[in-house]
Amino acid sequence: MYRTNTCGELRLSDAGKHVTLAGWVQRTRKMGGMTFVDLRDRYGITQLVFNEAVDAALCDEANKLGREYCIQAEGTVSERESKNANLPTGDIEILASALHVLSSSITPPFTIEDNTDGGDDIRMKYRYLDLRRQVVRQNLELRHRMTILVRNYLDAQQFIEVETPILIGSTPEGARDFVVPSRMNQGQFYALPQSPQTLKQLLMVSGFDRYFQIAKCFRDEDLRADRQPEFTQIDCEMSFAHQENVLAMFEGMARHLFKEVRGVDLPDPLPQMTWHEAMRRFGSDKPDLRFGMEFVELMDVLKGTGTFSVFNDANYIGAICVPKCAHYSRKQLNELTDFVKRPQVGAAGLVWVKIEEDGTIKSSIDKFYTPEVFAKLKETTGAKAGDLILIMSGERPNKTRTQLSTLRLEMGERLGLRDKNKFVCLWIVDFPLFEWSDEEQRLMATHHPFTMPNPDDIPLLDEHPERVRALAYDFVCNGIEVGGGSIRIHDGQLQEQMFRILGFTPERAMAQFGFLINAFKYGAPPHAGIAFGLDRFVSIMAGLDSIRDCIAFPKNNSGRDVMLDAPSEIDAKQLQELSISIDLNQEKA
Repeated sequence: MYRTNTCGELRLSDAGKHVTLAGWVQRTRKMGGMTFVDLRDRYGITQLVFNEAVDAALCDEANKLGREYCIQAEGTVSERESKNANLPTGDIEILASALHVLSSSITPPFTIEDNTDGGDDIRMKYRYLDLRRQVVRQNLELRHRMTILVRNYLDAQQFIEVETPILIGSTPEGARDFVVPSRMNQGQFYALPQSPQTLKQLLMVSGFDRYFQIAKCFRDEDLRADRQPEFTQIDCEMSFAHQENVLAMFEGMARHLFKEVRGVDLPDPLPQMTWHEAMRRFGSDKPDLRFGMEFVELMDVLKGTGTFSVFNDANYIGAICVPKCAHYSRKQLNELTDFVKRPQVGAAGLVWVKIEEDGTIKSSIDKFYTPEVFAKLKETTGAKAGDLILIMSGERPNKTRTQLSTLRLEMGERLGLRDKNKFVCLWIVDFPLFEWSDEEQRLMATHHPFTMPNPDDIPLLDEHPERVRALAYDFVCNGIEVGGGSIRIHDGQLQEQMFRILGFTPERAMAQFGFLINAFKYGAPPHAGIAFGLDRFVSIMAGLDSIRDCIAFPKNNSGRDVMLDAPSEIDAKQLQELSISIDLNQEKA
């Protein structure tokens, strides 16, 4: 056999045992007539000792080993003279009696250690080497454990795991599809699923009652730290379920995961906050509640009470009170102003007010307002001596709130208030059913076209659709949307009305979603569902800044797999078989 034990399991109680280990050479050290080799596998590191006085030829062979050689070694477990408290195996070593090189290695492009010298690009190119690092492998092991916990929890709740197709029809409503040409159906295309949404609804029509799937999903979107072109959802659906049934079920799943993985007890029940309240208090539908700095609206205090035209012309004036930051220098305040003016934030500027330790007030708009107005400002914001008030304004309230939210998160980051070992979760409910798209110049579904309107608001659908609330809910943790879902429409006529409001002609609705509309004619049960982003969930549990670090083979920020060099051009013969012609000169132009 290649090994009798792994490199992470031997202890002092195994002393005297003859063992065989296999793994990779982490490092070698020659000290006098002794050669020490750290042997690593997935389970840990064990030190091998080669003694020149005992076997000079074997020691000479060990001296030829390079980093990342894959080897097999035999020997006797012995108590280590110089123990290493940082290793579980640090009390023992193996007095080697045999060595076999299973596979040699060229010098790796970066060190295979927790604190590697490799940058992101080089580690992504050689991801198979990066995955040998313990800190990376642990993320994948955590992902595996969470997946098992999810499966066991849902199985115990009578959910059935069903695989849905990867090659489906395109549904352009929402994010961009990845499309796949069909050779057997010339000129026609499959799409990769953005989610199994309509398919899981059909499973409810089929009477499966409770479904789940650890589902691969694909969206052709611009990338950021919490988004990849392909990602994994914990996708679920339930029949005969109200909103509170769904929230209780998956709150239970989240509570189970946090307890088992991090030893954290979430409150029972979790708090709920409406979308309007979240936007008013935090400027975000995924508020980070690990710290305060709630918004304070200042329209009554600053609009029309001075000569500052920016505030007098605004439709929204809001502030955050940053504790103990009145000491910020002009340079630091200018940096904050530059931060909110970045294209990613898009604000026109920033106003600051300092409450000095002696109670005096200084501001970037001193000359526009009386001391009485500033005293009212201090009272309204609840600012204390040593605090800094940051104010933003704008014509569009929700846009300005979103900008102020970005500033709030930045200040929370600077002050160390976003502790990755603290978890605050909540549900956001009562989303708007529709939102206006500047790009499309029409109403779009906030979640998707299959979301049930709040029954109280159905009379508003035709005349005031913008005021209709959705029976939709998001699970938010530490300012990250981890999951989201809704009660589904199960009435064919209501579904057709939704399509009509979204600008679908009856013909287009039938062409794209006729299979679902027709299915509803055969006794569709009331049903609801939710999907959690597995990648995001794992990254929160692991304390990571990017989901890329908990995916085995991720894409870079340009959507490229630099290891596989994908996407890439394909052979002209393949294009010909698909009846696809590409004018490369025109594409480059």
